[in-house]
Amino acid sequence: QGDLVESGGGSVQAGGSLRLACTTSYSSVFRSNCMGWFRQAPGKEREGVAAIYTGANKMYYVDDVKGRFSISQDDAKNTIYLQMNALKTEDTAMYYCAAMSKFHPFSCSGFVRLTPRDDEYQRNTWGQGTQVTVSS
Repeated sequence: QGDLVESGGGSVQAGGSLRLACTTSYSSVFRSNCMGWFRQAPGKEREGVAAIYTGANKMYYVDDVKGRFSISQDDAKNTIYLQMNALKTEDTAMYYCAAMSKFHPFSCSGFVRLTPRDDEYQRNTWGQGTQVTVSS
């Protein structure tokens, strides 16, 4: 387990941009691990958005955000970022940072597609979330 602290949420108009950050104080959580962003809109299930394998700087995105969102890492700060451009009203949600459990590793491409019904989902370390609101 390791703390994940998100920042950078806020309110923006459609077409605007925001950058989220997720920092852990545990290098063991950050290094050579799959970390990513999930989001949950009111009344909807939490869903994956983007993931990065920090050991190889390899990124994964769900179709909904490809070309608009970009995930990146800063090894010196144990931090991952989510740059969100061309935001749409349907991007409005609470955004959560997550880290894969190193005791139960699996593919990072699968990590971004986890649902709450998956055992692996329950094993993730989660942040508290940061709200993103996009208005028309």
